[in-house]
Amino acid sequence: MVIATLGMAVCGFDANLIHRHILPGAAISILVGNLFYAWQARRLAIKLGRNSVTALPFGINTPSVIAYILLIMGPVYQETHNATLAWQAGLFACFMSGLMETAGAFVGDWLRRHTPRAALLSALAGIAVTFIAMGFVFQIFATPIIALVPMFLILINYASGVKLPFKIPGGFLAVAVGTVLAWISRSLGFGYFHPTPEAYEFHFCLPQSSVTELFDFFSSPLGWKYFAVIFPMGLFNVIGSLQNLESAEAAGDRFETRSSLLANGLGTIAAAFLGSAFPTTIYIGHPGWKAMGARWGYSILNGLAITLLCLFGGVTLVMRFIPIEATLGILLWIGLIISAQAFQETPKKHALAVVLGFIPSLAAWALILVETAVRISGSSLFETAPKFGSDLYVHGMIALSQGFILNSMILAAILAFIIDRDFLKAMYWALAAAACSATGLMHAYTLTPAGIQNKFGWMAAPQFFAGYLAVAVILAGLHYWWKKQPKESEPPAAGDDFYTAC
Repeated sequence: MVIATLGMAVCGFDANLIHRHILPGAAISILVGNLFYAWQARRLAIKLGRNSVTALPFGINTPSVIAYILLIMGPVYQETHNATLAWQAGLFACFMSGLMETAGAFVGDWLRRHTPRAALLSALAGIAVTFIAMGFVFQIFATPIIALVPMFLILINYASGVKLPFKIPGGFLAVAVGTVLAWISRSLGFGYFHPTPEAYEFHFCLPQSSVTELFDFFSSPLGWKYFAVIFPMGLFNVIGSLQNLESAEAAGDRFETRSSLLANGLGTIAAAFLGSAFPTTIYIGHPGWKAMGARWGYSILNGLAITLLCLFGGVTLVMRFIPIEATLGILLWIGLIISAQAFQETPKKHALAVVLGFIPSLAAWALILVETAVRISGSSLFETAPKFGSDLYVHGMIALSQGFILNSMILAAILAFIIDRDFLKAMYWALAAAACSATGLMHAYTLTPAGIQNKFGWMAAPQFFAGYLAVAVILAGLHYWWKKQPKESEPPAAGDDFYTAC
């Protein structure tokens, strides 16, 4: 429902593109992946001689959906007013992510060893709290008569862990209550719920090959200009999958790393070949499913249910009766879980690094708000930016938002290693920041009457290159100075010196 709604609203997709190309391709990739992970779990159960093995949860990557729609396909559509080109940009992003996930099967462990968890989770949490949670929270509170009660039903059930009467699933109850409230309000004449005007027609849509559309796009600069979004999201998919494998092992189910990640990556590539612009992934939740008693059968049922809805046009039928507002509490919960995880699953002393990693995402989200307000007022950011002055340092906001996912990860990594007093590793990350600034992966942009344009090329952001290089030199000096100092047993937790002084 989110793909259909945001695809139409942000990317200009029509119903034919969504229901006959994107959703069937996504459904097949989800079905095959779920069948694989169900088979994997059953094989492990037979090998271990126990029936308590739970399959890895697998499906479309929610943060990637939001990031690809709002940060790649949406901007391409705004720039070109061509929905097909926006879809091709999504196919390109999905395919490149699949290549990274496949490669991650062979190098994933190395990536994880050399990147602080705070850097990875804070970047993801920044997206969760802004692009996933905040925008939808506004929509919830704009239609409280429909969305407020379902939101709290989700929070009550998932946050407390208390089972509802008759073991009714919390998500199902929330959507059902929201739907009833929507239709009651509509019958009373309130205009809060507007069902999709698209009439449901029973049809069977097999996925169609989009290989030609995908590879035709490789010669376009549009896809490559958004590589600063594609690369970090692909990296997060790899590391996130590794973390979920660890989570499953902690719950008692140890799955093979390489085969799990290969299935993940190949599933995403297959999705792109079949028309879906959205990567698939092993996602968070294995311990929860296991605690609920799920084994491998739930994975098969999940894949089959989604496939039937997508291939037979069931998404249109659902959207004619169920308001999107009734489902937004689930997205809010996802945003809350991912944001909380950034603090819960990282060392306590790295909390400062997590917070720092939030800031680029906040800048990118704030920039969207500013651009939207300026555009609605009949002006453009190009005309308005000089008028802000010191009231709003809009050029700093733009610079921080360019390649913000990569920027978030690097800033958090530098600070995490500084907190650990590992100045040499912090220096390496500062050099990485300098390289990204020099090539335009971070901070570089050109403000034009048509909007903000990415700027790639050598010395694309020279001031940031010089700044990060100077930071690297300072960190290198600190490294050699610190080596000569008497060592304490452990560095104090960040903030301890402040509280002691108080």
